[in-house]
Amino acid sequence: MGQENCTIVTEFILLGFSDVPELRVFLSLLFLLIYGVTFVANLGMIALIQVSSRLHTPMYFFLSHLSFVDFCYSTTIIPKMLYNMLNMERTISFLGCMVQFYLFCTFGITDVFLLAVMAYDRFLAISSPLLYTVSMSQKLRMLLVSGCYLCGTVCSLIHLCLALEIPSYRSNVIEHFFCDLPPLLSLACSDVTMNVLLLYTVATFNEVITIVIILTSYLFILISILRMRSAEGRHKAFSTCASHLTAIAVLQGTILFTYCRPGSGNSTETDKVASVFYTVVIPMLNPLIYSLRNKDVKEALRKVLESKLFF
Repeated sequence: MGQENCTIVTEFILLGFSDVPELRVFLSLLFLLIYGVTFVANLGMIALIQVSSRLHTPMYFFLSHLSFVDFCYSTTIIPKMLYNMLNMERTISFLGCMVQFYLFCTFGITDVFLLAVMAYDRFLAISSPLLYTVSMSQKLRMLLVSGCYLCGTVCSLIHLCLALEIPSYRSNVIEHFFCDLPPLLSLACSDVTMNVLLLYTVATFNEVITIVIILTSYLFILISILRMRSAEGRHKAFSTCASHLTAIAVLQGTILFTYCRPGSGNSTETDKVASVFYTVVIPMLNPLIYSLRNKDVKEALRKVLESKLFF
């Protein structure tokens, strides 16, 4: 691309989804409903864990952070996406675009590492139930959670600093519904080989590390389940693990598809659909899969509602 077509960008245009009015309205209502469920489920879970003493355990400590990250994760993307879908003006300032990307990347990476930590936590709880509270001490919990947030923050800062070094773009039209790095890099006039290489390397490293931790943890969990004498207990444990692994597979699979393959900056319609899963759907599913199916959560919710009704 010739240098004469390159300009300094002060704002971007997010093309988003279809321009067909009927489809745009349908998608807006659908995403609004999903965001409503995400909002209520995640904030409700955080509040329930705080007020219910029976949920003050390591497992629910990690769940409260997962709910917080999922809420922030979706809030970074969905409100702006809904606004753009309902308005013909789909612009976002350069600063707003960089902030959205940084927050999305931070919470996204933190989310992936939290899921790995939670898999490790379940492994300790099932393999060594008598030593669980000693092994998963408060100090270790804080260290693991802090590590998740630190990984998200550092990785995002690296990508952000390199993105801010791009002097000009050949266009300000992003063929996506939010400011993601691959479509941004595809518009750059300067050489972004280092950006692309770092994006691929960091994403692949994070995915490999977390997937290995998750699969190893669930492998040992599976071995422990097979040793159970109760058929009902095995069935319940298998059902719980299957739902957890399904949510993890959808998240990790779409992230691998988007960031860990050649030519991931083209932002085709397939890329948009994949992005919907890890930015919109997964933050809604996580509290439902990890929490609302849990007997302790249901009992805690029932007691809280009864106490409010009889107050």
